[in-house]
Amino acid sequence: MIRAVVFDVGECLVDETREYGTWADWLGVPRHTFAAMFGAVIAQGRDYRDVFQEFQPGFDLTQQREARAAAGQPEWFGEEDLYPDVRPALAKLRAEGFWLGIAGNQTVRAGGLLRGLFTADVDLIGTSDDWGASKPDIAFFERVTEVVPFANDEILYVGDRVDNDLRPGKQAGMHTALVHRGPWATIQWKSQEAQTLPTFRIESLEQLPDRIAAFNSRES
Repeated sequence: MIRAVVFDVGECLVDETREYGTWADWLGVPRHTFAAMFGAVIAQGRDYRDVFQEFQPGFDLTQQREARAAAGQPEWFGEEDLYPDVRPALAKLRAEGFWLGIAGNQTVRAGGLLRGLFTADVDLIGTSDDWGASKPDIAFFERVTEVVPFANDEILYVGDRVDNDLRPGKQAGMHTALVHRGPWATIQWKSQEAQTLPTFRIESLEQLPDRIAAFNSRES
């Protein structure tokens, strides 16, 4: 049975449209051009950081984050950047007694923003910078299984990417859910792996409580 639900961050909880738009502005690239290159890089199975290299070879994302912060444009997201189904889904899952966590590839600063938004709603907030391991490295998911107080096969990891979320999550022995939004899920949705790998395929996080309940009733 599923007893714990752990969520990815970008394009699962947080709509990153504004964030990537500000990166386009920082690079001096039209936003639609940046978005088009972003989609092309994802469709080719490349790392999203390659997008920056296409426009500025040698681009160092960590250094540029620091430069943006120094210029008064630090990494930031807030309540208005959350997808509208996030709060209702978390509230229902919490009311139904599930252990909840958030774990994704995020910076220390982003971890602080997440704690400001979600500390009262979840049992865990962990980031790749906190743990020294980044998805899709299996070490990241092993860390998740270490901190969640249930067996690996009682954990559901919810994300928007087959490559970063579902594949390594399943390798770590978890159940997985693919939410259909954001550039990765939109591009990967019809692939064979996206159709066969996850325990659930969902259009909204609000579908999770009923899908989990149906799954658990079959397993009990």
